[in-house]
Parts: sequence; structure tokens; C-alpha cells
Amino acid sequence: MYGVSGTGAVVGEEWGARAARSRALAVLRVRGRALGLAVLPAAVAVVLYAGGVTGHFTGSGWDTARWVVTVLAVLVLLAATAVALVVARARPAATPTVELSETAAPDLYRLVRDLADRLDVPAPSAIALTPDCDSWLEDRTHRAHRVHHKQVHRTSDGAGAAPVLVIGSPFLWWMRVAELRAVLAPVVAGTGPAAHPDIAAARRFVRGLDAAVAVPETPGLDPFRRLGAHGVGQVARVLLRACRGHAGEMERGVAAAGSERAQAVDYGVRIVAQEQVGLAYAGWDRLLTRVALPAWRMGRWPAKLDAGVVSALTELSRRDRLADGFSSRLGERPACDLLEEPGAVDEATSLLAARLFHGGPAEAGPDWSPVEWSQYPEEVVDRKWRTDAARLHEVLDRLGVADSAARPSTAADGPTLTRVMAHLSIAPSAKEQPPAPADAHAPAEAHAPDDVDDLSALDDEPQANPAADALAGALSALLAREEAAREARAAATAAEAAKTAAAAPSTATPHPAVSGPDGPLPLFPLQPPRTGRDLLADHVTAMVCCAAVDTAEAVPGLDWLDGPALIVGGERASDLGPRVLALVEDGDPEPLRAWLARTGVRPEKPVRLV
Repeated sequence: MYGVSGTGAVVGEEWGARAARSRALAVLRVRGRALGLAVLPAAVAVVLYAGGVTGHFTGSGWDTARWVVTVLAVLVLLAATAVALVVARARPAATPTVELSETAAPDLYRLVRDLADRLDVPAPSAIALTPDCDSWLEDRTHRAHRVHHKQVHRTSDGAGAAPVLVIGSPFLWWMRVAELRAVLAPVVAGTGPAAHPDIAAARRFVRGLDAAVAVPETPGLDPFRRLGAHGVGQVARVLLRACRGHAGEMERGVAAAGSERAQAVDYGVRIVAQEQVGLAYAGWDRLLTRVALPAWRMGRWPAKLDAGVVSALTELSRRDRLADGFSSRLGERPACDLLEEPGAVDEATSLLAARLFHGGPAEAGPDWSPVEWSQYPEEVVDRKWRTDAARLHEVLDRLGVADSAARPSTAADGPTLTRVMAHLSIAPSAKEQPPAPADAHAPAEAHAPDDVDDLSALDDEPQANPAADALAGALSALLAREEAAREARAAATAAEAAKTAAAAPSTATPHPAVSGPDGPLPLFPLQPPRTGRDLLADHVTAMVCCAAVDTAEAVPGLDWLDGPALIVGGERASDLGPRVLALVEDGDPEPLRAWLARTGVRPEKPVRLV
């Protein structure tokens, strides 16, 4: 096994620490130069006044110069004071996390402290969880968090306070205890450089500048204050550009020093644990985008996402031959055993994930309720299919009324799959290609566009299925209206809750295990907006699934890696997608008809809608 000698590790650590301290001093020199420029006019004014007192700088010209320089010095000092106050008082953005108290995870705190002792570095001041596959140290000594972290304090020798250790919650459920300790070793080792006074001061300066740049975007500022904040932001942006390179090199030096210091701690286990990091990230991404996102869009949030990632990764290990050995790890002690109440922590991080990636409210309500995995097929999958099918038939009703002269309305037929297929199908004669011209013996290359600009003519060709285009456009418009109405209701609910909280502060006691942020959070969408054709394919698939459940004894199911699934005869129907696309894209219903006949689905029977 490859290893690192103790001498090499010490040399690498010393090099990283020296580089970090050198770059920290460079950042502080930027701050010093800015301060020097701010006091320079005042220094010149002092010299001019001293010259006048001693009789060297006399006359009307020198008097005018003294007044001009004095006014300039006062203006510069006022501006510099304003910038310094804004930078010092600005609140850097803190990562939304679930704060984990020591009473909620005494074993986890003990593991981190023992790890810090082995690394000979200060222990983190607190531990927090993030619904992501990453871990880092975060300084929260600014004013916004002093109330919540009383143990964070400045030492008498000017050293920086110990930062908070942020751990990705999927790691706790998927990793074993030894693997988690190995993964956290280089992160915890970063508390050593963070305690150095120069590095701590440089970090505070950079964070203050970064926060000051965002001050003009603060809501609620009057025009005069916003104008002043804009000027301060411009100055902060100039200073930030001057020290950004040094700050980046400082952080790279800190990371190098922490990594080298951690080489002696569980080095062999860390190599294996890094493989688990990549696996956890892949499973977590699939779980959020394929499983959680459909529920969030319906106003339901899975309350045990971290437990779900174990099922998803176990399924991935079963499908992937390269991951056969990973399932044997499940017999070892999982890192979530370090928590006193894993279920409560999982629920808190699951709610935070829904807020970060979908923008849901902070608390459960009539339109935002938790769902357990055992209820997911019935409460989410079946309800989603029937909601989509109802929306599809609603749009068909509107199109039938609007185009009754050319196509009689089929609303009397009821919500059947036959109605959908008939609307999207293109007659065989319409799909036949015109006969080739007599001179068609020329090679195809002779008729290909010679220039890229000529390809724009291809975009003007009619689509293969105009009925699908019209239906997709109507669906997109209806979904946009529904989403706008949902956002309006959410905004009204949030405003009412804020008004109520301001009038009568809540006396509710937070859960003793965790306490997370309850204000508005930044939104990190998981997926870009879908096209109209994608939406139409989803709705047609939902209609097929409803027909299968109602007429062929199929059942809704959950695939941990792919999300909602149709179970026919005890097996997942994985061959439905291409047949739906053939109907939507090409207007060809035959592949879907063959699938319906083989599975016993009766498309002419009405289905139950929500």
C-alpha cells in the first residue's frame, strides 16, 4: 500500500502552512494599503497646517490649498469610515444547515474531538448537517450567529475562533463509522490553520468584502441608502479583486496543510472511503431528481431522504457488478448510529433539502405535508399519475371545444386512453413520403447544405406531429398558470406567517435534537425547465399507467434509482417509454397498442381521475 513518510508529511504540512500565512499577509497588506490611501489626504493636510504654523507655507495660495486638502481629507475619511463600518457589520451569507447539538449526537462530537486530538488541532466549535454530499469548515463568528453559538469566542492571543464542522447528511447514513472518521480527518485538520491570527484576520476581511458587495441588493433600502450602499459596494468590489488571488492561494495552502496533517490518520481507510463519497454522490443525485422531485412538485416531501439513499445505493450496488463488494459493508456499524435520534435528524435535513432545491415552506401544512416511503407509491405515484391524466383531459376538452368545427369533441367518450391516442395519432396516408423525383439517383451529399447558415432552413420544416405540438403548448401554459398560482399562495402564506410572528412571537419549543433556519433560503433548482414535448410525454405516460392500474391489475411502485414505476405482473414495466415517444413524436400508435395488448390493458375503458 502506498504511504507517506512522517518526514514528508511534516514538510508538506509546513510548506502549506507557510504558503497560507504568506498569502494571508498579502491580503492584510491590501487592507493596509487601502487604509493608507484613506489617511493620505489627512496626512497632507496635517503637513500643510504644520507648515503654516512654522511660517514656511504662508500666503493666500497655501491657505486655499489647506482648505481644499482639508475638505478632501474629511470627505475621504467619511467615505473610508462608511466602507469600514459596512465591511465590519456586513453579515456574510451562511450556508443553510441543520444545527446539531451535542446532546443530540454525543458520540459524533466525541469522535470529532478524538480526531482533533489525534491531529493535534483545535476541535470544531459545533457540528451542523447539510443535505448534500460534501463536508467543510465554516466560520460563523459574525453577528448573525453569535446568539446560536455561545461557545465561539476570540482567544486572548488574537487567534481565530474554531469554525463549525458541516457534514453532508448522506455520509452519516451510507458510510460506516471508520469511513466517516477517515473522510473527516482532512476537514478537521483545517481547524489548525484557521486558528492562526493572520489567517483568521484575512478571512474575516475577505468575507466582509464579499458581504459588502451584496449590500446594495438588500431589500427594504430607501433610494438614498441604496445609492450609498452602491458606492460602498463598488469600493469593496475593487478591494476584493485586489486580494482575490491571494485569498485563493491562502485557502489552497490551508487545504494542503490539512491534507498532509491527516495523512497519518486512517490513511488506508480513507482511500476506500473516497470511493464511498463518489458512490454516495451518485445515489443522492438520483434520489433527489428521480424520487424526491416528483413528490415536491405535488406538495409532498419525503421525510426520510437519508434513509432512502441507503436503499438507493444498495439497489445500485445490486445492479452494478463493479459494486458487488459494497453491500458487504452494511454489516458494519453505520455512522448514523452516532446520533441519538436519527429519525428526527433525517426529517429535519429532508425538509431543508426540499426548501433548498424546490423552495418549499419551512413547516408542514395542508399543501406541504411529509410522506413516508411506505406510503410513497399510493400517496405520490398514483396521485401524480391521476393528476397528470386529469390535466391532460382538461386540455383535450378545451381543444375540442375550440376546434369543434373541424374535429368533433370526444368529451362524451370519458377519460379514456383511446381518446388520447386518437388525438395524437397520424393517419398512415399522412405519414407516407412523396415519391422520389426522377433524378433521385444523385448522391445525397449533393443536396446537403454547404453552409451552417443553410441549416436554419431545416428548422422551418413542419413538425412530424402538429397535434402533439398544440397539445404540448396548451399543457405548458396550463402548468405555468398552476405554478404561478402555487407561488402566489406560498408567498401569501409566508407573508401572513411573518405578520403573525411579528405581532405575537411564537412560543413553540424547537426540537431538542436539531434547530435549523426558518427564514427564506436561496433556491438551487435540481433540473432546468422541461420542454413542452417532455411534459406531454410525461402526461401520456401517466394516462397509460392509470389505465394499466384500473384495467390490468397493475400497481404503482417506487424504483429507488428511477423514481415512480409501474409494476405489471410483479415486474417493473421498463419498456413503456419508447412506445409513448413514438406516439408523441411520430404520431405512431402501433408500438403502444402492441404493448397494451400484451399486458392486457384496455384503452377504451374510462379511468379514475383525481
